[in-house]
Amino acid sequence: MKKMELRKAAAVVGAACLIASLAACGGDDTAGSSDSSTASVSFMLDWTPNTNHIGLYVAQELGYYDEAGVDVTILPTAQAGAEVSVENGVANVGFTTLSNVAAFNAQGSDLKFVFDLTQKQVARWCSLASRTDITTPKDFDGKTFVSFGSAEQTAVVQQMIKNAGGTGEFETATAGTSTFETLTSGQGDFGGFYATWENVESELNGPALNCFVAGDWGVPGNPDQLGFAVKSSWLDDAGNKEALGKFIEATKRGYDYALAHPDEAAEILVEAASTAQLDETLVKASMQEILDGAYWTDGDATSLPGTVNFDDAQAYLDFQYEAGTYTDADGDPLAQAPQAEDLATNEFAQ
Repeated sequence: MKKMELRKAAAVVGAACLIASLAACGGDDTAGSSDSSTASVSFMLDWTPNTNHIGLYVAQELGYYDEAGVDVTILPTAQAGAEVSVENGVANVGFTTLSNVAAFNAQGSDLKFVFDLTQKQVARWCSLASRTDITTPKDFDGKTFVSFGSAEQTAVVQQMIKNAGGTGEFETATAGTSTFETLTSGQGDFGGFYATWENVESELNGPALNCFVAGDWGVPGNPDQLGFAVKSSWLDDAGNKEALGKFIEATKRGYDYALAHPDEAAEILVEAASTAQLDETLVKASMQEILDGAYWTDGDATSLPGTVNFDDAQAYLDFQYEAGTYTDADGDPLAQAPQAEDLATNEFAQ
């Protein structure tokens, strides 16, 4: 799972271009096709393959993309990030968050959020359970947050602390090999994790965590709308638009299969993404947590909506705007909050 505060990985954009003959490298904004009936789509991950991406691998391995008439290339994440890669035409589609789309577009990008995987909050803000001095977010006051300096995360943590009765003042420290190691080494006091991955890893292997959900402590809306984005102008081409529709329809089938057959889907992911050397026990436990928590379905455990809840989205964007998170290319505050209805569409996930 992509660590919440980390946007980088070992792969580089140039390498992605070399391995992705079907990707739109070099600024070509067309999806292309291998023949008159098969469209091509390149998809860039945001982090090491994990259960957030399981629907893609299932759809590819079970032939759903072939049946839909779309040839899909899954690219490893680039050092610049999926958002920049999509903006620059290195990939047609990338895994990101709605809030990231807002931040990039505020500075001049042309991204559109087209598919929302997570339907409820999945982020957790945690200290080690052994830290008996931390019982509410108020106790984060004066402590050290393991982070990479994200203004969005800072705003969330400050709001949680203030809502719990604190001042919202804390230090930051850069994570080492992992947030777990930074906390256990004593170089930090709390950090951000995902309930469906790091928290599962904690339950399986330790160390135990004590976690808080932002929505329980004064942060409005849904901070965790994770999904897919494309370049808006790329959709101006009718062929690209049709290809995206086929891609999302087949990908939803992949996620639905994972919901109905979590263990089998986990095995597919582990095998298909073998270079990531995923722990099958962790992947299966992660899928079970996704089912138990209804993170993708918000109650319906059999079918993936894939749609954006615009009310939740706007409430969170308004909160981050008031916190001063979004600035333009010159670093100046925006005149108004980013608008979810401009940033996202549910046209392809219906």
